[in-house]
Amino acid sequence: MARLATFIDAAYSNALARDTFRIWIDYGKFSIKIHEVISNNTAEPLDLLRTYYYDCLPYQANPPTPEQSERVRRTRRLFVALRNLRSFNVREGRIAFRGYDSDGQPIYQQKGVDLLLGLDFALLSAKHQITHAAVVSGDSDLIPAFEAAQQEGIKTWLIHGPPPTYASELWQKADDRLLLTPEFMASVARGQS
Repeated sequence: MARLATFIDAAYSNALARDTFRIWIDYGKFSIKIHEVISNNTAEPLDLLRTYYYDCLPYQANPPTPEQSERVRRTRRLFVALRNLRSFNVREGRIAFRGYDSDGQPIYQQKGVDLLLGLDFALLSAKHQITHAAVVSGDSDLIPAFEAAQQEGIKTWLIHGPPPTYASELWQKADDRLLLTPEFMASVARGQS
């Protein structure tokens, strides 16, 4: 039986939703819609093994500001809601403070998120637990994971926004691609039926 795993880089998908499409994503609908589109483009029935969502809690100073505490509370609530979805895993990295930019704004960087995504992708591929992989990201750091999966015979899909929201090298590496259009994103927006 053909099986799909979907890997979602939340920083990428949330930035696309916010900056390009001006929506909030319903990740349950998002996962189902990706599965439907890929299933319609395969020769055999395709089961959804699992959806993996990669993110980290927002930065919090010690002591945190009320705004920071509220952002962390909302993010934790989202993680709990996602973990309650069928066949959905939330994998957490961490956030690191990296100083200030030239305008005096703080710089934060996610740590461990890409590594977790790449490891899960490569391990599921190497163990032949999947036959297809859908990766929602634009990060060229994932190219080695795509290569490892393809060496194991896994059909790889890159799920991406419009140019230049993704690395062209990653786009070229994928076997197939799904461009996230305004219509697609409207159908997975929170509050839409």
